[in-house]
Amino acid sequence: MFDLAAELARLLPKAIAWAQLEEAAARRSGSRLNASDVQLARAVGVRRPELVRVVEAVELPFPLDPELRFAATETGLLGPQMAGLTLGYAIFVRAGHRSVQLLSHECRHVYQYESAGSIAAFLPVYLSQIVSFGYEQAPFELDARAHERDFV
Repeated sequence: MFDLAAELARLLPKAIAWAQLEEAAARRSGSRLNASDVQLARAVGVRRPELVRVVEAVELPFPLDPELRFAATETGLLGPQMAGLTLGYAIFVRAGHRSVQLLSHECRHVYQYESAGSIAAFLPVYLSQIVSFGYEQAPFELDARAHERDFV
C-alpha cells in the first residue's frame, strides 16, 4: 500500500508544478462558462467565474511523472472512475459526464482554491486531508458534495 503521508512532503512540489501547468493549458484551450454555468458557479461561492475554463476530454489529465501517477492512482485521486478534476480555475470533465451536479461540485472546488489563494496554497491542505481522512471523507470533498445541485 502506498503511504501518501510519508511521501507527501517530497511529492508536493511536483504535484503543484503539474497542477499549475495543467491549469495554464486549460486556461488557453478550455471553454468559458455559459450564462447559466456562471450563475451556478456564483451560487456555490465562486467569486471570479469569468476565469473558469472547462475542458471536456476522453480522459482527465494525468501526471507524466511516474511517482505522481502512482501516488494519484493509489490514493484514488485520479483514475478511470473519476468524472471531473479541478485545478485552480480549470475544470476537467470526462466526455459524456458533464452535468449540473458535477459542474456544481467542481465549481465548489474552484471556490476552495480561491479561498486558499492559489494552487500552491490549496494542494498541501487538500492532500493532507486525503492523508488524514481518506478521499471520500476529506473535508473539502464533503463540502463539495454538500454544494452539489441538480438544477441552476
